Amino acid sequence: MSEKTTRVRWLLVFWLFLLSAVAFLDRVKVSIAGISIATEYGISNKQLGGVFSSILWGYALFQTVGGRLADRYGPRRVLTLGVVWWGIFTALTASLPVHFRWALWALITVRFLLGAGEAVVYPASNQFVARWIPVAERGAANGWIFAGVGVGSGLTPPLITLIMSHYGWRASFWVCALIGLLAGAVWFVIARDTPAQHPRVSAQERGWIESGISLESASPARAATSGSVPPATRKLIPWRRVLTSKDVLAVTLSYFCFGYVAWIFFSWFYIYLAQVRRLNLKASAFYAMLPFLAMAVACLLGGLISDWLTRECGRRVGRCGVATVAMALAAAFIALGSHVQGGRLASVFLAGGAGALYLAQSSFWSVTADIAAASSGSVSGFMNMGAQIGGALTALLTPVIAQDFGWTASFLVAAALSLLGSTAWLAVDPACTLDAHAN
Repeated sequence: MSEKTTRVRWLLVFWLFLLSAVAFLDRVKVSIAGISIATEYGISNKQLGGVFSSILWGYALFQTVGGRLADRYGPRRVLTLGVVWWGIFTALTASLPVHFRWALWALITVRFLLGAGEAVVYPASNQFVARWIPVAERGAANGWIFAGVGVGSGLTPPLITLIMSHYGWRASFWVCALIGLLAGAVWFVIARDTPAQHPRVSAQERGWIESGISLESASPARAATSGSVPPATRKLIPWRRVLTSKDVLAVTLSYFCFGYVAWIFFSWFYIYLAQVRRLNLKASAFYAMLPFLAMAVACLLGGLISDWLTRECGRRVGRCGVATVAMALAAAFIALGSHVQGGRLASVFLAGGAGALYLAQSSFWSVTADIAAASSGSVSGFMNMGAQIGGALTALLTPVIAQDFGWTASFLVAAALSLLGSTAWLAVDPACTLDAHAN
């Protein structure tokens, strides 16, 4: 071991940031290519909503499975297999023949299975955070990981538009599949499940990680996350305890609301700008980037603020307070943005709402890592299932609400749910650890 302090944990956090970006590049590109896909296969906006939502149903239903696998077998192998899986199904999406009779159902099936593979991404990342990142750094680490959401989503409109304009929408899917497979291969080479297993981690870095994790609790289950106990032998929190925890249920309700709001931007924002606000192709691609860039900046900023306030004022303020204020602020921006007349100005206000929402992102994942430790993959997977159900409902309900009541009503529903999500955080106690009650 080197006598110098290493920072291997931050290299791995950065690679999780890249995998997060690739995951959302794979998810959001279908909304950019949606108009071309709908035209080629004769699909209506409502049917396209079914295609958009199918990935989220697969993603939601396999969250807890993916989280449990990461808890038991470690984030390195589970995440690598997930990346290979979604790379294959991304390529299959673009492999359907032009005049295929059952194109709609084939697209729905392939996207559902793609979502099932992507379901491991964030539960496995959270299990990594629980094993590798001290409590005092978890806000920043999660901020980096989820900044990939904004970066990947923000790069998608110009990248996919550029590839589509020269080579067609199918080529954009094949390029994204190749990028994902390469990123997953690098992760498998450089990652390890625990600091103790990594040959590049210095004794000083390992000591810092283990002391930062042990500050959470002196319980054996918490100590296990440092790597001294093999992953397969760790005691996992019983599902009965997870499903009866008011803290888990409250944070899951809030994340359901978060997911509903976020997926308006991921699935419908580009089409909204092009068809409702009447922006041309280039303008739509540019302004569709703004919410995602705001998300990326806000994730990093929110993580830093959360860590600082946690150190200065405790977890109640640093985790719960930040999320409560951020989601309330998002509601205000989204409500205002839906009423602004100019398309470009509306994009700026709505981007502000997306950014405010993502100030809360690291709080969700830091709290679940804090309260669940060795079972953080399972608990965060359950929480994220709530967000993806919310997102799937967004994909389905947004065009229905817009058709019957107008697009302003669609955004006002999102604003109301953001307020509900803000309120739910008042019931969360971030110091209440689940393993203390395990049996």
